[in-house]
Amino acid sequence: MPIPDHPLYGCDAITLLTVLARNGGPRGRGWPTALAALASAVGRAPFSLAEAGWVAARRRKGAGLPPPVFILGHWRSGTTHLYNVLSRDPQFGIIDPFAVGLPWDMLGLGSVLRPLLARALPERRYIDNVPVKADSPQEDEIALANMSPVSFYHGLYFPERFDENLRRGLYFDGCTAAERDAWKRRFLYFLEKVSIAQGGRCILLKNPVYSARVAMMREIWPDARFIHIHRDPRAVYVSTVGFYRTLLARLALQPHGHIDVERVVLDHYPRIMQALIDDTADLPANRFAEVPFERFERAPLEEVERLYQTLELPGYAAARPKFEAYLGAVSDYAKNRHRLSDEGRERVDREWAPFVARWGAGVA
Repeated sequence: MPIPDHPLYGCDAITLLTVLARNGGPRGRGWPTALAALASAVGRAPFSLAEAGWVAARRRKGAGLPPPVFILGHWRSGTTHLYNVLSRDPQFGIIDPFAVGLPWDMLGLGSVLRPLLARALPERRYIDNVPVKADSPQEDEIALANMSPVSFYHGLYFPERFDENLRRGLYFDGCTAAERDAWKRRFLYFLEKVSIAQGGRCILLKNPVYSARVAMMREIWPDARFIHIHRDPRAVYVSTVGFYRTLLARLALQPHGHIDVERVVLDHYPRIMQALIDDTADLPANRFAEVPFERFERAPLEEVERLYQTLELPGYAAARPKFEAYLGAVSDYAKNRHRLSDEGRERVDREWAPFVARWGAGVA
């Protein structure tokens, strides 16, 4: 039986076949899922083409995308919590679950199927206890993995080439200039449709991948604003290991027992975070702000107000009641608890020493 809600069901046929050819196809029980995804892609193709034509016609008489506000940070650093809070401000457009699930068809077929899709949403995210609702903001990486062969998610789906997919999907390692440009075109096409769906509002984007791509985002939008939420690297390490193990168990269409997840996290965190540090070093104060997760967790409203002041964002006073209402609704949220072993702590302290010194001080 196919996995009933695998993200690949929103893929287009060309991307899916390209990914299958590059990664050697699924194994064993992965085949029903891949075939179901292909059937979905073929069945949706006329609607996807019609939507692309409509968007192209609209583009000729429309304005460009306003610079987004990016939430940066490594996985499991608090990016989702910050995204959920800031998304309550109505000045921001968000990536909703329907845009993620049907990126090629969000405006047409997706709108028609919205009531059915809403009932099919998982109650909570795979990796933690965060509820998923029809208006829950989502990161866009799953959507982009359904539109481009360049995404680290393809390493989770096809882990026999896990490392190659991670390096291509995080840093464009091994990608040609044409592949990089094709990814950018798909990215902008996706955001263009999100902007239409969200009424042209400034889009609030949260995707840890962009922590390694700030330079590219600045090339596209020189006036974009960036918020970096960081967390004690020791907590990030143990939680990210759980993140990878959970998603591999849930999404892999090939065997994945050969992957040393702890080594993967240890190797990639420094490269991602150093890229973020380097690419934001020359940003002025009104375009880059940082917030420690631990402080944001203790005093969220104070930290949000500080972010608005630093980035010169309007509307904090008007949005504050909405922030308060959301925070009140999740006040009893229970985080997953991950215990870091003494050996794990020693490895992190040794291999991530500069980042522990920068972001781990004062945290047990």
